[in-house]
Amino acid sequence: MDDQQLLRYSRQILLAQVDIEGQQRLLDSRVLIVGLGGLGAPVALYLAAAGIGELHLADHDSVDLSNLQRQIIHAQADIGRPKVQSAAQRLQALNPTIRVLTHALALADQSLREAVAAVDLVLDCSDNFATRQAVNAACVAARIPLVSGAAIRLEGQLSVFDSRQADSPCYQCLYGAGDDVALSCSEAGVLGPLVGLVGSLQALEAVKLLAGFGEPLIGRLLLIDALGSRFREMRVRRDPACSCCGTAHE
Repeated sequence: MDDQQLLRYSRQILLAQVDIEGQQRLLDSRVLIVGLGGLGAPVALYLAAAGIGELHLADHDSVDLSNLQRQIIHAQADIGRPKVQSAAQRLQALNPTIRVLTHALALADQSLREAVAAVDLVLDCSDNFATRQAVNAACVAARIPLVSGAAIRLEGQLSVFDSRQADSPCYQCLYGAGDDVALSCSEAGVLGPLVGLVGSLQALEAVKLLAGFGEPLIGRLLLIDALGSRFREMRVRRDPACSCCGTAHE
């Protein structure tokens, strides 16, 4: 770490839980962010600012005017541009010392498995059940920790799934393998500050996992009620019969 890096990250290095060793772990880390929308925007910005050495951005969509109410990594001038291009340019302007790689496509099957295997941690910031299930399966197969967040209307939720730990559930343990019947933001609406809150919490969990401090949300589901300004927590257990991570499939 050079003098400029020490100055850039000095406020988090001052934390005993991070220190020089934790900051170096962040600089050495590679992270995949799936989705550069309302959740992925704060996730990418905070992880770039924190000094994650290599950020892999995946999104097949382009910036639309209706995105700008909540997807704060994009600007008016980015309308029509691929989201990964817009996001990469903003992140490099924020922190030119990190490396940013882009996947301007919907990762699936082999491309998803390869993208997950190339990183140390994955953040699912997507907006549909099928993608979340596929990302979860790829993370379980590669034994890569997954930070999963979601927000709709005035409700949000967040959890961490880490298949490196024998007692950790996976996304499918919690939600099953049902059909994608959930409404999207375009159908049900969502507040920008809510996705900003969930995305910021996802970034916090990622930093904790990568730097190696604190208690991640493994085996716990954080539920956010924005209408009543309330947080609630549920315990989540691994399902031995889960078709993705269950003991019969190990």
